[in-house]
Amino acid sequence: MEPFYLRIALPTPLRGLFDYLPPQRVDPKALMPGIRIKVPFQSRTLIGILVEITTSTTVPDEKMKQVLEVIDEQPVLEADIDQLCQWAANYYHHSLGEVYAAAMPALLRKGKPADSKMDLLKTNEQQEKLPTLNDAQQCAVDMITKAKDHFQTFLLDGVTGSGKTEVYLRVIDEILKLDKQALVLVPEISLTPQTIARFRSRFSVPVLALHSNMTELARLKVWLAAKKGDAKIVIGTRSAIFTPFANLGLIIVDEEHDPSFKQQDRFRYHARDLAVMRASLNHIPIVLGSATPSLESILNVKRERYHYLSLPMRAGNAVLPQYQMIDLRYAKTEEGISDVLLKTMRENLDAGNQVMLFLNRRGFAPVLYCADCTWIAGCARCEARMVYHSKPSGLRCHHCDSRKKMPSCCEQCGADNLQPVGLGTQRLEQMLQTHFPSVPIIRVDRDSTQRKDALQTLLDQIHASPKAILLGTQMLAKGHHFPQVTLVGMVEADSGLFSADFRAAEQMGQLLLQVAGRAGRAEKPGTVLIQTRHPDHPLLKTLIEEGYQRFSEVLLTEREQALLPPFSYAAMFRAEAHAEKSASEFLTGVKKMCSAWLTDAVTVFGPVPALLAKRKGLHCQQLFVQSSHRGTLQGFLKRLLAEMDKEKGKQTVKWVLDVDPVA
Repeated sequence: MEPFYLRIALPTPLRGLFDYLPPQRVDPKALMPGIRIKVPFQSRTLIGILVEITTSTTVPDEKMKQVLEVIDEQPVLEADIDQLCQWAANYYHHSLGEVYAAAMPALLRKGKPADSKMDLLKTNEQQEKLPTLNDAQQCAVDMITKAKDHFQTFLLDGVTGSGKTEVYLRVIDEILKLDKQALVLVPEISLTPQTIARFRSRFSVPVLALHSNMTELARLKVWLAAKKGDAKIVIGTRSAIFTPFANLGLIIVDEEHDPSFKQQDRFRYHARDLAVMRASLNHIPIVLGSATPSLESILNVKRERYHYLSLPMRAGNAVLPQYQMIDLRYAKTEEGISDVLLKTMRENLDAGNQVMLFLNRRGFAPVLYCADCTWIAGCARCEARMVYHSKPSGLRCHHCDSRKKMPSCCEQCGADNLQPVGLGTQRLEQMLQTHFPSVPIIRVDRDSTQRKDALQTLLDQIHASPKAILLGTQMLAKGHHFPQVTLVGMVEADSGLFSADFRAAEQMGQLLLQVAGRAGRAEKPGTVLIQTRHPDHPLLKTLIEEGYQRFSEVLLTEREQALLPPFSYAAMFRAEAHAEKSASEFLTGVKKMCSAWLTDAVTVFGPVPALLAKRKGLHCQQLFVQSSHRGTLQGFLKRLLAEMDKEKGKQTVKWVLDVDPVA
């Protein structure tokens, strides 16, 4: 028999495939692409995926190694997942082996059998009473349902409280009638339990969750249940996009604008974009839902790539909240709360309602400051200030999680005149307790939700307290339904107006409207008070007075004039090293490498320090590559990476390529 070789994708940063000798006395016809193979690699043992069987190789005989074990008889990855992984590896210029690894549960990556007894499948016999759809909801359901047999991308643009979830439920019901399955992506783990509960109350089929807080065994069970067709609906966070299905009929991406759909380390994919590609591969519809759509999706509507569906009114008798801006330059304040906001809070609480305060800054105070010498407590590992926390007392870095005891005196001059400066959720909670001693104050941030089930306990407490103050970060703002909230207070609305990040204004507008959308979602009308030092800022005024659609049009015009995404396509090389000079010199070398064939169609900026120039003890430098054509950028990156691979023996810094960066 003619000799043959196994070409395998391994979970290593090295791009490319690796050739191995097959086990002795193995029929090549019995080996199917997509099965797992255990192989020796350098000093380690790795588990990869068989990509193809070949009769030729460039590896010399003396360096050729034999595989250790063939783990599977059948492929572990379905055909569409395999296609998606290959597309993603090519588009993001990432190792195919690492992409395959990201698509599999951890137990499969470790070589465990691709089977498991199921004990997760729960069904609910009682279905909730269906609400009456308004005309816009019915139109959306009809349009999506018509596309059930072919690929089409819908942007469901619905104001907060407009009933987007009800549209999802109605369309999924039609998909289930065809004996097909549905995948629903949500941006945050915190949204998964309430979404699961809502779906289980509606459908009598198994509805399963998939997210990183689950055990490895539980994730594998859900993965296999969907693959076998037993799980009819899977609701998960971004990695759930790789879930295999026996008969997938619909994909929904809720809060499609949310930046948490972008993976920010190693394989830096965007789950929303992969979802669109997967829907295309499966010839099925996909719904991208949001009250504040991303500029990328809005532009795709304008270019007629997406079909636009609008839900302009709140469902039922609920109405949109009224906005009022409070000028902090002139208002009397206590611990960041104006007297106007404090008075309005009291009025709403006295009426037996709930009040929500939003402050996207956890801890007690963002700065610990010496009043004698102006020293500020900083993190030794990051170019960032340590945040003072009162419970438990101490200093903490929110970037690397370094922790220090509260110093008794200044580390620079020895004075005992240390003062916490600025406002965090803990400090605001303390102040509110003095003004509202008999009102439950429920703080929801990363600190108060660290223990298992802590978030659900807090949410249950919110729903059980007719009169309460809800205080939290953006964890509290996304997607939650609090029918008793009649007042929302934005404690600090200015953070995104003057940022160096060109996406900051878009994210500020999205977050502000998402937070404001928690007010007046039921029968009671809602009010939103926005505290700002820049009430006349054009973007803020446009957002409040003319709405998100006009706000997004202004931002799109600015982006187009500046040739910024989504009117151009970008990639970022990010280098990290213990010495700042090493990272800078590495990226300077990358820039010189491509200078010989650089054209007007591609622009390279940098290297420059990252917005957080030092993190976890490493100095971070960035090189920004931009083009007005996606294909031109992709070709440029492919050629550049090929040149860089030739120099891989000389690389002494850790680096990563981020295609379509969002931060």
